[in-house]
Amino acid sequence: MNFEAVIGLEIHVEMKTRSKMFSAAPNSFSRNVNTEVAPLDMAFPGTMPVVNKEAVRKAIRVANALHMKIDRELHFDRKNYFYPDLPKGYQITQQRRPIGSDGYLEIRRDGKKKRIGIERIHMEEDTCKQTHFVDYTLLDYNRAGVPLVEIVSRPEMHDGYDAMKYVEAIRNIVVYSGTSDGKMEEGSLRVDVNISLRPYGQSEFGTKVEIKNLNSIRNIQDAIDYEILRQSRALLSGEKILQETRRYDESRGVTSLMRVKTDAVDYKYFAEPNITPIRLSEDFVAEAIRSCPELYESKFERYLAMGLSEKDAEIILMDPAMASYFEKAVSGGASSKEVANFLIVEMNSHLNKTGKSIDGISLDPLDLGEIVLLLKKENLTHKQGADILFKCLNDGLRPLEAKSALGIVAMLDDRAAVLEFVNAALDNNPQSIADYKAGKDRAISYLVGQVMKLSKGKAKPSLVMELLKEELAKR
Repeated sequence: MNFEAVIGLEIHVEMKTRSKMFSAAPNSFSRNVNTEVAPLDMAFPGTMPVVNKEAVRKAIRVANALHMKIDRELHFDRKNYFYPDLPKGYQITQQRRPIGSDGYLEIRRDGKKKRIGIERIHMEEDTCKQTHFVDYTLLDYNRAGVPLVEIVSRPEMHDGYDAMKYVEAIRNIVVYSGTSDGKMEEGSLRVDVNISLRPYGQSEFGTKVEIKNLNSIRNIQDAIDYEILRQSRALLSGEKILQETRRYDESRGVTSLMRVKTDAVDYKYFAEPNITPIRLSEDFVAEAIRSCPELYESKFERYLAMGLSEKDAEIILMDPAMASYFEKAVSGGASSKEVANFLIVEMNSHLNKTGKSIDGISLDPLDLGEIVLLLKKENLTHKQGADILFKCLNDGLRPLEAKSALGIVAMLDDRAAVLEFVNAALDNNPQSIADYKAGKDRAISYLVGQVMKLSKGKAKPSLVMELLKEELAKR
């Protein structure tokens, strides 16, 4: 029997704001534990929540990017539970009226676009960070109260690849909109997977299994693909799938049981009494959308129109700082394809060797553009351009200074002048002509070398090859 996997994702995104969702405590990462807290975060009596306006603005941007209906009135609810990760014993969230609902996004698969529905996006506060040991747990409340948006998809994905591309698309939206840094390794973006199997043609869902604590895009695909295989084998052998929560063991490539679920938890939601409904003006919503930076998909399509391949556009857009550097480099008129080549190959090589990021180098983007312009202006080869680039990066020189220090001169592309060198090389090497006529392709490489030697390296290689073939055909 063949089974269809039905997959839905819940993505928690920590928002980049100066303060927390309902308190004035700083919203930061990697500070000393339990130092970035306010009385409200620790549930001191008499403290009252105040909604973070910037968090609302960023939630609207994400909702708009996901083609959602945006609620013009903010309502918050209490989600009651007695875990140790929030001192007050409840979480302020949006249960009844999420800020965004009924949206979608599109992923690329097999050269086509596939639409995945999104049920809702709601704002809430994060919980504290728990560090578990054998017989005790430590709590860091720096994270408690950090603004979150939770994005809940519809169960419309069917394998690990769908889910991976969906999470990539969500991360691109929250990063390029300025909502979050999207760093899964730091917990800024966390993914929970709900997956069930059913026979093809059956409309009812199978028993849902949840996979938690997935910390990379790659692990999302691998964990889902493994879980589909595990459940398929279990069903085929007559086993019953239990409703449970599992975790993914990256080192072994398997999921393992965390806990079995029996009934749905009753969180006893009710309206948050300390936050009255807040009416959002049309001007506020429009300004939040209008001020949103250019999103990934818009940049991607624009880069394709500039002549970049899909692969090159994807590589550059993997890092917003790289995309910013690219756009500044081409703003002076340099070829976008040539700039992209230098960034993807030479620049990334330099960054990998030095351990730097693109925004940590001293070379101005316009200087990279100048190097690319020099290639055309002075008929330099890409290799010479790369030498100039590395000289600039390593020695802190400007492009013309680096070119002069390296002794690089403009390439000779005068046909008549280069033809003289070509004919001289042919006259001096009759055996190479005979070898070429006999089908020995290496002979022409030798002749190119002789022409370059006679021209003292100044002849343009592509022109040398062109003229050599023309003259060889005549002899």
